[in-house]
Amino acid sequence: MTGPEGVGIGWRPEIAGFVADLPGLRFVEVVAESLNPAGPLPTGLAELRGRGVTVVPHGVRLSLGGAEPVEPARVAHLAAVARLMDAPLVSEHIAFVRAGGLEAGHLLPLPRSREAVDAVCANVARAQADLPVPIALEPIAALFDWPDDELDEADFLTEILDRTGALLLLDVANVHANARNRGTDPLALLGRLPLERVAYAHVAGGAEHGGFYHDTHTDPVPPAVLDLVGALCARQRPPALLLERDGGYPPAAELRAELDALASAAGFPAVT
Repeated sequence: MTGPEGVGIGWRPEIAGFVADLPGLRFVEVVAESLNPAGPLPTGLAELRGRGVTVVPHGVRLSLGGAEPVEPARVAHLAAVARLMDAPLVSEHIAFVRAGGLEAGHLLPLPRSREAVDAVCANVARAQADLPVPIALEPIAALFDWPDDELDEADFLTEILDRTGALLLLDVANVHANARNRGTDPLALLGRLPLERVAYAHVAGGAEHGGFYHDTHTDPVPPAVLDLVGALCARQRPPALLLERDGGYPPAAELRAELDALASAAGFPAVT
């Protein structure tokens, strides 16, 4: 079973028709919690699987960075979706979404502390024990750093990946957003990450509001993010790149142009 390859797009019901008409498409990503493992599959997604398109389930609710143990029922759901999709891997976030029984409704950043590393690694190990396929971990975009950080981002991520054996889902848009908001160099971070562990990469658009760059997924991919894709691929091209869009969908011609620009920046064949 091979992993995702080439340029893909996040599958959403709102753009299912557009996605179905992409002749060179080889993989999509779907929000795992949006699917019922008991079926039936959404029609467009079933048709993609029928023509051999790889589907990667992307979890958003495991809360791998939470202090509490990851909930077995949520892991079981992700595992069932992976089996249903015959997926080569699944992905989730290095973040927490709940604490003390309260749901945040958002992906929240962790303090980069030794204690947080231990919590993430323990939860990833719990998830790995019940998942039928490897898991790729995605660092999130954050507007702030916790005051009790003990590790920088590269060391924090590398230690988690080394201890868990997990793959990396590198979100290039998040790298850009974090560097811009923190005043750091995104290329310096890329130079210190284990890029050989990247399973695939995310690319998305964003916008500046109130002095911060927000990773919105509803705006076009800016030139700076495409430049960062090119820089990443010059170092080590990931096997696959995925365009994320979650609302604010532009006309089909604009979406095709974004996919073409992403393929061009990475040196992948066009899917349009």
